[in-house]
Amino acid sequence: MADPTSTFSESWYRVANQRLCLRPGVRVRRQNFRGERWFVLENPFTNEYFRIRPEAYEFVARLDPRRTVEDVWRECLEKHPDDAPGQEAVLQLLSQLYFSNLLQYDQATDATNLFERFKKRQQREWRSRLLNIMFMRFPLLDPDRFLVRTLPVVGKSISWFGAILWLVVVSAGIKVVADNWDAAKQQSQGILTPENLPLLYVGMILIKAIHEFGHAFICRRFGGEVHTMGIMLMIFTPMPYVDASSSWSFRSRRQRILVGAAGMIVELFAAALLAFVWANTGQGTLHSLAYNMMFIASVSTVIFNANPLLRFDGYYILSDLIDIPNLTQRANKHLRHLAERGLFGLTKSESPARTTSEASWLTVFGISSGIYRLFVFAGILILVADQFFLIGIVMAVVCFISWVTVPIFKFIKYLASSPLLDRHRPRAVAVSIALAAVLIGVLQFTPFPSHFRAPGVVQGREWTQVVNETSGSIVEILTPPGQLVRAGQPLVRLESKELELAIAQARAQQVEIETRLRAVVSKDASGIKPLRELLGSVTNRVAKLVTDQNSLTVRARHDGLWIAPELKDARTRWLARGTPMGLLVNPATFQFTATVRQEEAQALFSQKLTGAEIRLHGQAGRTLATKQWEVIPGGQRTLPSPALGWQAGGEMPVAADDKQGVRSAEPFFEVRAALPASEEIALLHGRSGKIRFDQPWEPLLPRWIRSLRQMLQKRYQL
Repeated sequence: MADPTSTFSESWYRVANQRLCLRPGVRVRRQNFRGERWFVLENPFTNEYFRIRPEAYEFVARLDPRRTVEDVWRECLEKHPDDAPGQEAVLQLLSQLYFSNLLQYDQATDATNLFERFKKRQQREWRSRLLNIMFMRFPLLDPDRFLVRTLPVVGKSISWFGAILWLVVVSAGIKVVADNWDAAKQQSQGILTPENLPLLYVGMILIKAIHEFGHAFICRRFGGEVHTMGIMLMIFTPMPYVDASSSWSFRSRRQRILVGAAGMIVELFAAALLAFVWANTGQGTLHSLAYNMMFIASVSTVIFNANPLLRFDGYYILSDLIDIPNLTQRANKHLRHLAERGLFGLTKSESPARTTSEASWLTVFGISSGIYRLFVFAGILILVADQFFLIGIVMAVVCFISWVTVPIFKFIKYLASSPLLDRHRPRAVAVSIALAAVLIGVLQFTPFPSHFRAPGVVQGREWTQVVNETSGSIVEILTPPGQLVRAGQPLVRLESKELELAIAQARAQQVEIETRLRAVVSKDASGIKPLRELLGSVTNRVAKLVTDQNSLTVRARHDGLWIAPELKDARTRWLARGTPMGLLVNPATFQFTATVRQEEAQALFSQKLTGAEIRLHGQAGRTLATKQWEVIPGGQRTLPSPALGWQAGGEMPVAADDKQGVRSAEPFFEVRAALPASEEIALLHGRSGKIRFDQPWEPLLPRWIRSLRQMLQKRYQL
């Protein structure tokens, strides 16, 4: 017997005497999910689909204009007392079918109601487009006839032969990129330069058109109809899109997954072909366009389309892999069920999950996707506002209304008037108010640990870079690296045959001029002065060359630790003048030079810092304690090391016209934290890392508001 708590409903009288049935054009197909049978109702007029379970279909299939809903329900209850849907489930089912225009009334007013529902549906769609301002869609044409005509040609590639060909081409394309990795990496640095943006956008349009036709052709290959193709404004950027939702009715899970993955499959194939074009063309429009399309096809596939937390291809693939249709909607319903049952005490609340594993999937997906979408959309808002401030403000207002105001209003309406809460409304209201109060209290009044981090580099207070003052080849390492040396101690000896020949030539020229000078002293007094000047010049040249020869022995400029880990592999290598050979670091005093952004300036100068610790890259399991630090007053513009700038993979933005990568794009404050002296620390000279400054504990909400105000002030001067 059905559960009595869900068998009867107080609102049953609204539909009990209605005479309904499915519309004649509705198509019914069977599907299997997690070993259970489902039925898909297809409305060919609107190209929409509605999934119901077998017990619900048993009820829907019996609907007939000659019988009332009450008669049909009682018949189902008699034949299937354990599985028949209760009155509450029937009410929900009929309302969903009604708004999907799948039900027909045996009344003259039904056509009018159908038209009114269609108009209301259009209005809801337009409101949804306005609220979903980041991804607005505009259908333009019906590509189904074109797909049918070209499918006999294109469809030949959708086979095992096509799969093998795809694997070979993509593998070869990956090898081409790997062989030219340095060139590909270097070209990627200019992907967002103003002169490349037009080609980037053209490449994006072309590759996304190929992506959408991939969905369309494979969907049509398996019997699905594709009647909508148009433009989607993705963050105000026109992009092609196609509606391949007819694949939802496919019985085969493999076919549904292939339709979902078709765009990525075609993109990767195109990226592989474009890799050959890019690698075999010189600088020019074709070369740059091929690289841009290859970049978009590979990066967008991995980062966006394959991501299941956003409603792109990866989402639908995951939905079919785990056999949970309508994953987002069911996850939201499941989370609502958990709240209603656990917080509000609604024992009648039913979860859409049928098994424990399915409930786990819905819980994890619902929470993780919600958090991920929040961060993604926040990042998009900042990105748009950076480029188009007014548009970003409009988007922020719309998003605030749709994400905050509308949900709060709906929740208040739900608490005030939902029939489900008739007997639990006081508890629901009390629990909601208590949770809001606890949340606000925790965020506003409960202190949490507070700290901020700043990138920096380990440096000795006294250090020099050892370079050779004369070009030459390394012939001997006089002092092995890693030892303490004194000022003037020889470190490396170089050899230069060219310098020896130049010295011999200069000395021979000196002897020649001296001989000529002695010859003219007794004969021609007028020639003495020019020869003496020439002799002085040659003598100076000889002295300079001898000094350079003596400089072939590189010596320590001061006491310190001799650090040159790569010098042992440089024997016999020719070094041009000024080539860095190693470091000479005084191990007595060391410091960590950090760059603190202006956002943390208030905390830095407030004299309330309670402590600091340093972690170096590559030394994650070890911290360096420091109790003394000095703040250099006044904004700095020159980074203590290029390793801290963007060009070397650091966090600090650097000026675009600075080739050395040490001129910061914005002022910062320099902090010098003292480190304990040791030979081990000396070996870490030049290693970058981060220093963490601990502050007094502070509630989260004031901290977030301050960070938001600082961001608005810094980015938009608000």
